[in-house]
Amino acid sequence: MNCPFCKLDPKRNKILYEGKTVFVMPSNPRLVEGHLLVIPKRHIEKPSELTHEERRELMDVVLTFQEKIVKKVSTGCDIRQNFRPFQKQNDLKVDHIHFHLIPRNLNDVIYEKYEKIQRDVFHLISEEELDKTIGKLNNE
Repeated sequence: MNCPFCKLDPKRNKILYEGKTVFVMPSNPRLVEGHLLVIPKRHIEKPSELTHEERRELMDVVLTFQEKIVKKVSTGCDIRQNFRPFQKQNDLKVDHIHFHLIPRNLNDVIYEKYEKIQRDVFHLISEEELDKTIGKLNNE
């Protein structure tokens, strides 16, 4: 597999921080200025595959850089991680777990282009659906 996180292109990517099990780099392509990725060094695809050591360092680094973003880049910061095995790897989807740190401000471009229309997508959950969901997730 050709993983862009396992073999970084030095012309396209610059590492901001490197720890024992994770590293941080600007997202390229990015959603907004200051968008960072926190990436485990080991090639895995799902959060459940992280070791306890990787989880601990990854969360410490995510929270440290979220604070840096809030102090120096924006007033808020989203933390996102997507697991979408149903999509093929491409320029926007990489089959190597990573966490997005996305600087946010009131009425930013993400709000204007996406979150403004979320109200049409989100629905209140019915009691029947809530019971069904709880039942599925509690049954092993």
